[in-house]
Amino acid sequence: MRFLLLENHFTWSHKYYENCVVHKDKTTAVLSKHAEHRNLFALRACCRRQAHYVYIGQDISGSPVNVDVGMCRTHCGAVPSGALPETGTQQGYSKHSSMLEYLRSKRVRVREPSTNTERPGQTPSCGLNHNCAPTGMRVQRVLLFEGPREVEVIVDCQCENKLNECVRVPAVKTYFFETPYEKVIDVGSCATVKGSPDGFSCVPTKFDSALVTTPNKLDLVRTVEACELKESCYRVPYVEYYYEMVYHADGVKEEKLKEIDVGRCLGGCTTGNRCLLRSPSDSEVCHLWAERPTNSCLPLGYDSHMFLNQHGQIRTVLSISSCLCQS
Repeated sequence: MRFLLLENHFTWSHKYYENCVVHKDKTTAVLSKHAEHRNLFALRACCRRQAHYVYIGQDISGSPVNVDVGMCRTHCGAVPSGALPETGTQQGYSKHSSMLEYLRSKRVRVREPSTNTERPGQTPSCGLNHNCAPTGMRVQRVLLFEGPREVEVIVDCQCENKLNECVRVPAVKTYFFETPYEKVIDVGSCATVKGSPDGFSCVPTKFDSALVTTPNKLDLVRTVEACELKESCYRVPYVEYYYEMVYHADGVKEEKLKEIDVGRCLGGCTTGNRCLLRSPSDSEVCHLWAERPTNSCLPLGYDSHMFLNQHGQIRTVLSISSCLCQS
């Protein structure tokens, strides 16, 4: 009898445990599904385009031209200005020497633009493994007094994955927007790599081109085909072709096409921050820049290629073997 009771108790406990496991699995599935929806909301809604006007010059009439190039900002989890409640009017202006000073301080706070700063220790709006980045760009052509100029305008923003390796990622740009010649081209860009070594960045090393039809002529747009993790100043291939005369042992002369990778130096060499005075209301606006000699990415080493040209003369072509930042 005692053994039968123990067996029944074991059977009931086992069924209860199974029910708990099934309930737990269902709960986990529901929570994970809810988390996916929340992440999808964060990817779409927590990273938005905001207006950002930039002065680019004067038009042919002499009027200033400001273009809304836009910027991508996160806003979920932000603490809006004035969100912290005050515990009474007396406590609000008790820190100031007079009521006039208190009103002045309130007016200054109202004038300052609200910044979307996330609470310390809070997960960023896009998540730890995402960046708020543009998903589409529009190339806007503006006729200025100095001549035509192309301005890249952000169309939309979205949280994008942070990648661990240097790869080419899509970068869609629209040319001749809202015209019969409108064309969308994936010009490509290089991903931002997490934890890349100091002084190294993911940069384009191979390029291609795409044709854009215009009312006057064909425009050539350069596109990125491949990226590599390199230093700020780096060498990229650049092939040139020459005609070479070759004399064989039997005395026969042959004209051949000679391919030489002469190379190019790309990248920037300016290090540090040259801004000495920033705007108190907008940290992206610099009022005073430091004068500093600019460094250039210039050839460091070279190779020499000698051959006979079509006229039987010796031709020498130098090719870049390495690049370095130099003053």
